[in-house]
Amino acid sequence: MQPMDMRGLSPAPVTAFTRDGEVDHKANAKIAKWLVSMEGVKSLVILGHAGEGTFLTEDERLALVRTYVEAVDGAVPIIAGITGEGTKVAAEEARKCKAAGATGALVYPNHGWLRFGFQKGAPQDRYKAVWQESGLQCILFQYPDATKASYDLDTQLAIATQEGVVATKNGVRNMKRWYVEIPELKRANPDLQVLSCHDEWLLPTMFDVDGLLVGYGNIAPELLIELIKSGRAQNYPEARKIFERLLPVTRAVYHRGSHMEGTVALKLGLVHRGILEHATIREPLKNLGAKAEAEIFAAFDAAGIGRVDQLLAAE
Repeated sequence: MQPMDMRGLSPAPVTAFTRDGEVDHKANAKIAKWLVSMEGVKSLVILGHAGEGTFLTEDERLALVRTYVEAVDGAVPIIAGITGEGTKVAAEEARKCKAAGATGALVYPNHGWLRFGFQKGAPQDRYKAVWQESGLQCILFQYPDATKASYDLDTQLAIATQEGVVATKNGVRNMKRWYVEIPELKRANPDLQVLSCHDEWLLPTMFDVDGLLVGYGNIAPELLIELIKSGRAQNYPEARKIFERLLPVTRAVYHRGSHMEGTVALKLGLVHRGILEHATIREPLKNLGAKAEAEIFAAFDAAGIGRVDQLLAAE
């Protein structure tokens, strides 16, 4: 197995819908082609939280995988969010995504674990089943420390050293754990690619990672690519400068009442950038309203993040 190279930016694109709520494959292909046109984008991760993946039917999910695979035409791997509840269900979901053209799997925890916690050994078996059934390269997904689906260090180490696991998407949001656990994971598997997904406060994690796997990559990929470069070069002044420029957008998109609102805000950001014509979402997401929309648009203006068509015209 040749591991996916994720040492850079891996955006988690939103799913574009038509105004009447159907998956808009033309608009999704446009997002994919725009993102992979930028040097430094290493993969596209679809069917996750930002992509409203659990709000899609199975047929819609597989059709979207095929759309993305066709749109990128081999430029980067397509990684599918695997969210099925049971281990057997998740493995079957992964097999179908592989058949549709996906290369990798972002393996979500069983969502029952969010409330009740997990039994020892169950997460490892979930990853093993996904790999053995599908052959998709797996990404260990570490949920926030505030949830019961956040894996303890021993569980992470066991998963990170299993066959087929090539990276970890870490969103623990507890810096005490981050500073202890990331070095341990790297010691256990030096080839493991560490990816931060702390969209709302990226700066503290930028100097310990190989890249980012973030919904934020939808709306400001150019600046996030530069932020990654600065972090890997251990250039704190430059990273801080980029962070400060992004801060108005970070606040407008991610410093909201619920992280779920971030998906809606991402779509509004793409409207402001000229990538999407409208920000249609699916229930249970709700529109943010005119006031929030104005705040988000103003944040992009404050950060100097312009419309994509204007940038292309300037070139």
